[in-house]
Amino acid sequence: MNAWLPTLEGVLEKLSTGAKVADIGCGLGSSTILMAQAFPNSTFYGFDFHPPSIAAAQQKAAETGVTENTQFIAVSAKDYSETGFDLVCIFDALHDMGDPVGAARHIRKSLAPGGTLMLVEPLAGDRLSDNLNLVGQIFYSASTLVCTPASRAQEVGLALGAQAGQRRLTEVLKEAGFTSIRRAAETPTNMVLEARV
Repeated sequence: MNAWLPTLEGVLEKLSTGAKVADIGCGLGSSTILMAQAFPNSTFYGFDFHPPSIAAAQQKAAETGVTENTQFIAVSAKDYSETGFDLVCIFDALHDMGDPVGAARHIRKSLAPGGTLMLVEPLAGDRLSDNLNLVGQIFYSASTLVCTPASRAQEVGLALGAQAGQRRLTEVLKEAGFTSIRRAAETPTNMVLEARV
């Protein structure tokens, strides 16, 4: 995260002075808590549709001393009511959602003017031939066994899978109403997309 956040336009400054941030699909809250520790002037909301994960995140927040600037709420990516976010993050979760377009549309509406979506997804090429490597093979296996069935079991069931590629992810974000989308950073396993209205 330390390498990714500085690549987003104006985000680091907002976080330092005091931003409102959402972590969608936060799971056990690790990413939310790391950001809350790094940026104590900002407020962080962790959203996940799995209540036991949210309970574990709340406990972890108490253990790490960040309850003052964190809130964890059990709610789906399309149903949280909070708005005015300067930054919304999704770490390796959009491709698991049944309705990623609907989730992205809801996120766009919840952003403050000038807000940013940071979407972290597996580093996948747009064509099958781009993914015929060791990491791609692992991602295809995970997608077949976990990601695609998880998405298919939910409302809409779009099933982007773990190998959506930047072109397909950009299509999803544009359909949701984002107009400016760029790859801000990448690692050997992930791409970081910055999306703005």
